[in-house]
Amino acid sequence: MIVISQENTFNIQELETIVGKDNISLWQDIDQTKKQQISQAIAPDTTINCIVYPETQAQLSTIVTCCAQNNWAILPCGNGSKVHWGGLMKVDPTNHKQGIIVITSDRLNRLIEHAVGDLTVTVEAGMKYAELQETLAKTGQFLAIDPAYPETATIGGIIATADTGSLRQRYRGVRDMLLGISFVRSDGKVAKAGGRVVKNVAGYDLMKLFTGSYGTLGIISQVTLRVYPQQQASGTVVLVGAKNNIAKATQTLLSSALTPVAIDLLSTKLVEQLDLGKGVGLMVRFQSIIESVEEQSNQLLKVGDSLGLHSTRYHDDKAELWQKLKQQIWHSQQNEIICKIGVIPTEAVETLERSAVETGFGLIHAGSGLGELKFNSVTPETLLELRRWCESKGGFLTVLAAPLDIKEKLDVWGYNQNGVEIMRRIKQQFDPQNILNSHSFVGGI
Repeated sequence: MIVISQENTFNIQELETIVGKDNISLWQDIDQTKKQQISQAIAPDTTINCIVYPETQAQLSTIVTCCAQNNWAILPCGNGSKVHWGGLMKVDPTNHKQGIIVITSDRLNRLIEHAVGDLTVTVEAGMKYAELQETLAKTGQFLAIDPAYPETATIGGIIATADTGSLRQRYRGVRDMLLGISFVRSDGKVAKAGGRVVKNVAGYDLMKLFTGSYGTLGIISQVTLRVYPQQQASGTVVLVGAKNNIAKATQTLLSSALTPVAIDLLSTKLVEQLDLGKGVGLMVRFQSIIESVEEQSNQLLKVGDSLGLHSTRYHDDKAELWQKLKQQIWHSQQNEIICKIGVIPTEAVETLERSAVETGFGLIHAGSGLGELKFNSVTPETLLELRRWCESKGGFLTVLAAPLDIKEKLDVWGYNQNGVEIMRRIKQQFDPQNILNSHSFVGGI
């Protein structure tokens, strides 16, 4: 249950002087979809005050300063598509009597600079991924990230959750795309790191620190990213069959001279849902000039044939198959559970087989061992058992999205190694009042 603050009047008047009435929404006035997103991010019986929509970095800075001076708790978010990922935000009602102020970057969405010749782009954090890609496409460029909810996700939200996707195989992770960052500290001061050029060593490397920090260290306001030229052609090869032969095909591919942009291992159930056949799947995407895509696809098809696998080739200029794959994982109902996992890449196929319990299915990016699992229904005990398996294989299991009762019964992060104490000290330095998305991150940070 979400509690509506009974002390809204003073709060709203103070915030209205900063952003105006049109940029503040009381909880009872928010649309149901947004309410549901935020409710899934906050512990039950938590007081919600309002959502504030700053339109400039200066407004954002002033709002955070106001919250810090009044000791108001802050839930940062973008468009809200991933605000429910990770742990539940909790506040001490004796310290934060005014409840939670939700601050969204949704209206901080401008393109600052696109240096076409330098292959860089600078945008405000609230710009949507789809809008940025559309803008870059006009100059034959693209941002090499393949996030969840691409139509609604914001750039700031993608960075805050380190949501890279399948393109990690070729272009590495979100933090490798970041060249510069501006953010508002918990005291309202604006800080910067990096710059707007590729070869830049200015300041501390705060880009890596903020990537995947889930809004616990500061509110991202502006970023500079590297972009890439669009490729001439694109093609996908899918191999399906027995898990041992799929594992052999994967190892052959990874040790070869082929240069795919994406290599995803699919569980048997996911293969069936995509109507690709029966068995474990290996889905590989090539992007380059036409001749290269043709030759690399043919070489992989030969590997599949030699192992007795069912092989299919797709000319996917529209990437429809990859879009369907994304929808199967991320378009979930309220009671479904989505986990992010990591294992040693050589254990990826076996891990997918173990996850096929209680309606579970998923994918693992073959080169990194990172992936996602989805369950229509599963007990906390089963999740803990699967976590122990991942940890025994040098990896982890994090619960991203789940019903509130599941998140309340277990530690969604499951990390208790030496790094927690360092992370606590970093949190103390960046947010000494603990007002930013408090108690939602690793180790209750």
